[in-house]
Order: sequence, then C-alpha cells, then structure tokens
Amino acid sequence: MSDKQSSELEVEKGSLEETIDKVEADGIDPVAEQKLVKKLDWVFLPLFTVIYGLNYIDRTAIGNARVAGLEKDLGMHGTDLNKALTVFYVFYILADIPSNLLLKHFGSLLIAILVVGFGLVSLASAFVTSYAGLIATRVFLGIFEGGTLSGLIYILARYYRRKELVLRIGLFNGIAPALSGAFGGLLASGLLRIGDFGYIARWRKIFLIEGVITVAFGIALFWIAPDDPTVSKMLNEEERKLAIARIDADQVVKNQGRKEKTSWALIVHSFNIITVGCIVSFVTLNMSFQGMSLFLPTVINSLGTYTTVQVQLRTVPPFLAGAGWVALNSYFSYKIRMRCIPLVSSVFIVVVGYIIAVTTKDTQARYAACHLMVMGGCVGGPMLIVWGTDNAAPDTMRAVVSAAICGIGALGSIIAVWTYIPSDAPDYRTGNSIVLAAVTCSCLVAIGITFYIKWENAKRDRGERDHRLEGKTQEELEQMGYRHPRFRYQI
Repeated sequence: MSDKQSSELEVEKGSLEETIDKVEADGIDPVAEQKLVKKLDWVFLPLFTVIYGLNYIDRTAIGNARVAGLEKDLGMHGTDLNKALTVFYVFYILADIPSNLLLKHFGSLLIAILVVGFGLVSLASAFVTSYAGLIATRVFLGIFEGGTLSGLIYILARYYRRKELVLRIGLFNGIAPALSGAFGGLLASGLLRIGDFGYIARWRKIFLIEGVITVAFGIALFWIAPDDPTVSKMLNEEERKLAIARIDADQVVKNQGRKEKTSWALIVHSFNIITVGCIVSFVTLNMSFQGMSLFLPTVINSLGTYTTVQVQLRTVPPFLAGAGWVALNSYFSYKIRMRCIPLVSSVFIVVVGYIIAVTTKDTQARYAACHLMVMGGCVGGPMLIVWGTDNAAPDTMRAVVSAAICGIGALGSIIAVWTYIPSDAPDYRTGNSIVLAAVTCSCLVAIGITFYIKWENAKRDRGERDHRLEGKTQEELEQMGYRHPRFRYQI
C-alpha cells in the first residue's frame, strides 16, 4: 500500500470514528435523523411559506390599492398614507415580543388565531369609507401581524439544529415575501381587469379577495398547525424522542427539550452585543426592503406612462429575482456554515442599487436598480434573523431574540415611510440618499458583528470565560445559554 493510500485510509478511518463518536454522544441514528428532517421540511417549509406569504400580501396590499385609487376615494391628502403606514408599524413593534412569549406557553394555536385575525382585518379594509376607518384597520393589522414571523421562526428553532436553521428560515422568510410581492402584483392586476362586485370596486377587490383567502387558510390552521415537538401530533413517539434528542444535541447543558421558566433576567440578557447589532443592521436594511415593498408600485409608476394594470405587472420581476437570489444564498450559507458572507455581499448589492437610483435619471437603469434592492433585501433580512436566533440560548432567549430583531427592526419600516414622501416624487432623490446611507451602515455593522464573534470565540477557546461556571447550580447552568463558556457563536 502506498503512503498516499495509507494516509487516505487513516483520514477515512478518523472521519468514521468521529461520526461514530458523535452518534454515540448524541444518541442519534443519522439515518433516522435524515428521515425526520425530510418529514419536517415537507411539513414546515410549504406551510410556513404560505402563512408568511399571506401575512406579507395583506400587509403590502395597501401599496397596490394606492395606485388603484385608495387615496382619492377616502379623501386622503399629502402624508395621510404615510401616517396610516406608521400606525401599523407602531402596533406591529409593540405586539412582537409579547406575542412570542405567549406562543412559548400556549403553542401554535396562537399562530392560527393571528392568521385568522389579520385575514379578517384585511377583509374589513374592503369596506372602509373614511380615513379614520383605514387607520383603525391598520392598528389591528399591526397587532395580529406583529407576532407572526417571529412566532414561525421560534417554532422552527424548536425543531431544527442551529446549522440547519439558516436554510429553512432563509427559504420561507426570504422566498415568501418575494413570491408574495410577485403574486400580489399579479392578483391585483387580475382583479382590476375583472368586473366590480357591486360596492366592492377597484382597490376594494384587492383587500376583499386577499382577506377571504387568508381567513380560510387561518381556519384550517386550527387543525394542521404543528405544535411543540414534545407534544406534536404530527410525530409518532419515536420521532418525538428523536426531535427532542436533536434539540438537546445543540445545547451545552442538556435538558431533554424542557422549556425553562420565563424570567426578566433571561429577557434582559437576550439583548447582548450580537442581538443589538443584528437589530441595528435589520433596522437600517429594513428601511430599504420595506420601503421598496410598500412604494414599489408608486416608484414604477413614476418611471413612465403606464396604466394601473401595467404598473402592477412591473412589480413582479424584481420579486421573482429576489426569490431566486435568496434560495441560492440560503443554500450557500447552509453549506459553508457561515452567515456573514452571504449577508454582507447581499447588502452590498442593495448599496449598489441605491447608488444607481441616486446618480441617474435613466428609467431603465432605475428599474434595474429596483431589482438589486429587492434581491439583496430578500437575503439580508432573513440572514440577520437567523444569525441572531442561531446565537441565542436558552429557549426564552430564542423567543425574545427572534421577536426583537423582527419587531424592533420594524422601526426601519417607520423611517422608510417618512423617507419616501410625496414632495420628493418622482425621483425620490432625497429618500434614496438617506436609505443609501442606512444600508451602508447595515453592511458595516454586519462586518463588525463578524469580528466580535471571532474575538469572543477565541477568548472562550482560551478558557477566559470559564470563571462563569463557578458556584452555579444545575438550574443556573441551564439558564446560562449563550453565556456558557462552551457555547460557540456561529459566524
């Protein structure tokens, strides 16, 4: 046997021994685990994509309704629409963390209630006759939609390992808005081409049909929404044991899938440097993505002489490009087990898009810039949420962090609402310049988080955090989570 063959055999033998040791240490059969993960994927990914897709469509339908005559029919002027959008995001932010803490205790029944709730609000929006009525619907839409995304992420974090989470969240959280933006434009253009339903005319049809679809699906969720792995009816007894073992395998201190008691200390400790960095980066990036989602029909309308239907159809290609880009980057991040590279590169694409928007008046170039903004935003948002959730432990902190990044991050949406004001039309040069500065900041913060993680992991490798274990009880060890010296942050 040659030296090369002998060396290869030793490497193979070493890899096999590592695999055997890992299986024995975790008590997990890799074949059974692979089968379970496939089952989870077939349940969660289609279901959660539809849930968040409906959430996103109902939230952004007001943008399509605007170009179909909403403001004129309700007697709105100036910044009235901006105020209505702001009200939604204020209540969205307030609802997010409390909703996730309720979900932790009451299970996925809450998700079904939220979906039915925002579906009914969308339905009611078709019948508003005044600006005050529109404001009322935006208040309740914010309350019901506030905990939906963070709730779905929290549920996934109870089933998937840290290394697996990025692909799943990236796909449903990245693709759902992209496809929803495309579908919303197609649906709106189709509804505007068909006859009115008596009083339900023009923009009212958009809210009515989208609301009916959402309510119907929400009702079905009372029976099909998956619950916590410790009690889930979609798993048999062996699968439940395996699911819990998988949760334990990712924990520094094993607790058989138990949820620790929620405390103020855990909530406060959730806001560490990484969480705060992800929130800041999400806020600044959200100024771009939510701004484009809400105002894309208006921006496109300013690029040429288009009919209302043509405007709606031209919103579709940017979101389809975003869906493809987020799928590619989610898979890439999963394979290399890194979040920073796809995140920073995608945010840089957004920066390029805004540079084009600010520096040229060419309509084709500005439309191409819209594609870059949506593509990069589709990746950046989900990647930041995954990054923060990946690096949060124990269970309460995961619930708080996933909600905080989504909820507090919505401040970027409020800023975006007041960045794109009517007086800045049609080029929105001032607005685009402000958002350009914001997304540049988002990129720099993400780079800063990367260096901090490398620094902190190195300190733990050298044993410089081991003193934290001194005098701790078993309960205190379980609640240390990410602060445990053996916990390693993911880059």
